[in-house]
Amino acid sequence: MATTTRASRFEALGTYLPAAVQPTSELVAGVAGAPKLPLERITGVAARRVADVEAGEDSFGLALNAAKDALRTSRYEAAELDVVISTSISRSRDGDTYHFEPSFARMLIEELGAHQAIHFDLSNACAGMITGVHILDRMIREGIVRNGLVVSGERITPIARTAAAEMDTSRDPQFASLTVGDSGAAVILDESEDEADRIHHVELMTAAEYSHLCLAMPSDRTGGLAMYTDSKTQQAEGRRRIWSSFYSDFLAKEGTDLAAERFDYVIHHQVSTRFIEFMQEHGESAFGTAMPETLTTTEYLGNTASTSHFVTLGQHLRDGTARRGAKFLLVPAASGVVVGGLSVTITNLGV
Repeated sequence: MATTTRASRFEALGTYLPAAVQPTSELVAGVAGAPKLPLERITGVAARRVADVEAGEDSFGLALNAAKDALRTSRYEAAELDVVISTSISRSRDGDTYHFEPSFARMLIEELGAHQAIHFDLSNACAGMITGVHILDRMIREGIVRNGLVVSGERITPIARTAAAEMDTSRDPQFASLTVGDSGAAVILDESEDEADRIHHVELMTAAEYSHLCLAMPSDRTGGLAMYTDSKTQQAEGRRRIWSSFYSDFLAKEGTDLAAERFDYVIHHQVSTRFIEFMQEHGESAFGTAMPETLTTTEYLGNTASTSHFVTLGQHLRDGTARRGAKFLLVPAASGVVVGGLSVTITNLGV
């Protein structure tokens, strides 16, 4: 079998953040069972964006706006896209109505005018966008398509409202729901012609035995959307070891290691500042080398689910707090449990 020499890159990146900001103090004040909950001190989340449904900021609207933002800086018109992959966990459109068929991807190509694009939805919890990139990268490498769009819109703050209404204590399994924020993100990939703009690898693994640790469903108390998380077990040292073991084994098979990869920045899933600190400490111990500089947005955007890595990347590139020409490692940490790494060098990305 012939080995492909093609590679892909990030060609354009778009994000969309609702205008409304909710401070953590305001959210905690509405937690009837624990009004003095030290949420900001525990998680590091000081604020988050909250979508305005009346302004069209449902899950679909957030995704659509992010896709338009990506196309704004792309060299491609929507009609030139070969693939559109939608990876939203939340699926609201027309307010609080949840949509499964037609697919979000189908509705997006109609709105964008990408009528010739292959289109499909996929769901892989908070690793959804990285999973979409994983699939699209392989399609480009194999010459199946020339380019494509991976997009997600996450209107997930309704689970925070449910948690606030139902929580009795800080040990409640809905505690993690108070850290979430709303956002949209989209990334366009095409073929790389230069190592200065290239996805070096995307590798993922699911440890399904841990899937019960984070579950989203309608609440059996109020009927609102709810998320139940065993954060203590999910963020324990043993769970973090799954990531470092998998990723170090993958790098070893490639004849390299974390130090030799010379990453400039790492973007962990934006669960909380404490979680990111734990991941950095664990990584340094497990890999036996200093970890790259972390890029975060969780302090002021919270956990934005499947969009978090790309929202963080876009914010730092736009703000100049991440330099161009750098090598980035994106590390998923999704319910499932999904772990892995996306290695990419970025120089000319449109944001």
